[in-house]
Amino acid sequence: MELEGPADGWVESTSGRSFEDRYRVLASELASGVAIVSARHRGRDHAVTVTGWLDVSWDPPTMAVSLFDEARICEAVEGSGTWVLSVLARDQEGVATWLASPGNPVEGLLNTVAFRRAESSGAPVIDRCLAWFEVRTEQVHSAATHRIVIGRVVAMGRGRAPGDARQAEQDPLVHWSRSFHGLR
Repeated sequence: MELEGPADGWVESTSGRSFEDRYRVLASELASGVAIVSARHRGRDHAVTVTGWLDVSWDPPTMAVSLFDEARICEAVEGSGTWVLSVLARDQEGVATWLASPGNPVEGLLNTVAFRRAESSGAPVIDRCLAWFEVRTEQVHSAATHRIVIGRVVAMGRGRAPGDARQAEQDPLVHWSRSFHGLR
């Protein structure tokens, strides 16, 4: 049933700078899964924490990620042509926090993060992640301060051994209200 009166909110044209600030507050209410995007480019590993990613299609398997266009990972993903998205478990908050920190070193970025390499691209796959997807870039679109990278999944797997009893009970890492959470 429709209620009387307009929806309570703000209109861009009359709100100025505070409109963007209000957007940030409201957008923090969007709960998102947490993942790491990684790529091997020019002999170096690059990785960053992301919450702006999605499964686009199952046929063919396609994923997308939003990357800040001035970040090193953007150049690495575009330059390498193939990248990995590792979906993090609740117990990997430390990895998410480290790789979300601005100004991380280029050399030794993953020295304290356990990972293996994807077979075809050599990109890092975060160990013990819930799932990982190796993605070959097919399209890149500019959107405001970000680039939306869309690609075809060329390999995938779990970051835990099939017999690992902890695999079935893993809680995903979720970002909501400017902090990390689990679902349970």
